[in-house]
Amino acid sequence: MLTKKGKYGLKALVDLASLAPGESAFVNEIASRNNIPKKFLDAILLELRKDGILRSKKGPNGGYGLAKPASDIMIGEVVRALDGPLAPIRCASRTAFEACDDCADPEACQVRLSMTEVRDAIAMILDNMSLAEFVSKKATPLLADEVLV
Repeated sequence: MLTKKGKYGLKALVDLASLAPGESAFVNEIASRNNIPKKFLDAILLELRKDGILRSKKGPNGGYGLAKPASDIMIGEVVRALDGPLAPIRCASRTAFEACDDCADPEACQVRLSMTEVRDAIAMILDNMSLAEFVSKKATPLLADEVLV
């Protein structure tokens, strides 16, 4: 599940992607436009800078900007940078596998096998969706008759 940290990071990246190439924005501006607590956003943007997704510059003409074109930033990369592995449970992770304490045989565990498929489906979408594509998504109305899970 996407945490608030991940959600706020994605909102900030959408905000920065709307700027002209090479432009920057200050944390307080991004936070204000997206209703994100500034202190929390400071930490998020620092992580994204450390991972090479953002660049920053100090001073009156400074702020944060995308370190590369939005078409070269993959959403899976962002989510992993902020929230860690995409797998819904540790035993289904490719990068942070950890066997469950209650599992006698992880290779045969039906929960792990199913959650591995979930991880693969999530990764297939997020690792193939650029920030540019993410930004261009159009709103789809929620239907009152739909059952939301």
